[in-house]
Amino acid sequence: MALLDLLGRRMSLRVLWELAQAGQPLTFRELQAIAETNPSLLNTRLKELRAAAIVVHRTGGYGLSQEGKALVRLIMPLDEWAAAWGARLSAENDAPATLPAMRDPVERDRPRSKES
Repeated sequence: MALLDLLGRRMSLRVLWELAQAGQPLTFRELQAIAETNPSLLNTRLKELRAAAIVVHRTGGYGLSQEGKALVRLIMPLDEWAAAWGARLSAENDAPATLPAMRDPVERDRPRSKES
């Protein structure tokens, strides 16, 4: 369950996704811009992913290790399933416009007033 704990942390999957999509090493600043996150959180996730031997840091920047590439290959079927699932939801007349977990993360994490 240690892997699920790591992957369940905020921005872990996003970092893996962006590194996989880039296909080449990314500098810290490039990864920060692409992942749209703050430097403190990104630094923490990169340290954790490096300690787990999923991400490596090389001369050109951060990239996936061989273990990281194998992990992404296992995760990719979830992306395919999610695309088909989203299409099915959209096709249904009574499907909600957005699911709570799919809202903007900034909006989802914003504290709410007692009136809302």
